[in-house]
Amino acid sequence: MADPPPFLKPFVLPVAEAERRREGIIDVYTALGLDPVPRPAIVFVHGGPLPPEVQPRPRDWPVFTGYGSLAASRGMVGITVEHRLHAPADYAIAADDVASAVAQARALDDVDPDRVALWFFSGGGLLSADWLAQPPPWLRCIAATYPLLAPLPGWDVDARFRPVEAVRSAGSVPIVLTRVGREQPEIAATVEAFTASAERHQVAVDVIDVPDGQHSFDMLDHTDSSRAAVTEALTRVTAALTR
Repeated sequence: MADPPPFLKPFVLPVAEAERRREGIIDVYTALGLDPVPRPAIVFVHGGPLPPEVQPRPRDWPVFTGYGSLAASRGMVGITVEHRLHAPADYAIAADDVASAVAQARALDDVDPDRVALWFFSGGGLLSADWLAQPPPWLRCIAATYPLLAPLPGWDVDARFRPVEAVRSAGSVPIVLTRVGREQPEIAATVEAFTASAERHQVAVDVIDVPDGQHSFDMLDHTDSSRAAVTEALTRVTAALTR
């Protein structure tokens, strides 16, 4: 039998079973048996561009069901998003989807609307630009894992989606960046430019390094360092939500 595609490989951490419910373009994860009171939320934004025919869609991949359940296990509400980033020209469409998903999440009875974190992955990193440029007061943390932080050469992407430039306006919102040592060179260059821009504009970035990790390490590299990096990132995001 052929190996499963990389995106169907297991999440690197074991996770406790959580309640999962689908509400339109978001899936909502809460811990079983918790009192029904508003809790901080982490919104996980998958990467791309991904052709629309890719099945299952990212919020059904083990890595994102894993992150949603992991957030629930820490007493948070985990939110995964379905957005329409199918080609580089779709970033504006995907950004609207993410904004709608965040608004929907903040309106949930079990979410504290004043304590929300956004966590971006891979090509979804460009979608962080809007939130870095004008972070609302309820946004307690922006996280990015193996992110793309500037458009790749040849991509026709609106100038709005350039986190390297947007980070100058991030102010004091906590930023948690997980970067991998075996990153694709063209993506690594954008991460380096982002951290340099943040330093130049005196914006703090909390960096977690995975020296032996590759892009998508959280589903491809089942190692102690991968598990430690995911755990540490979640710990730092959770701390920002609960302080």
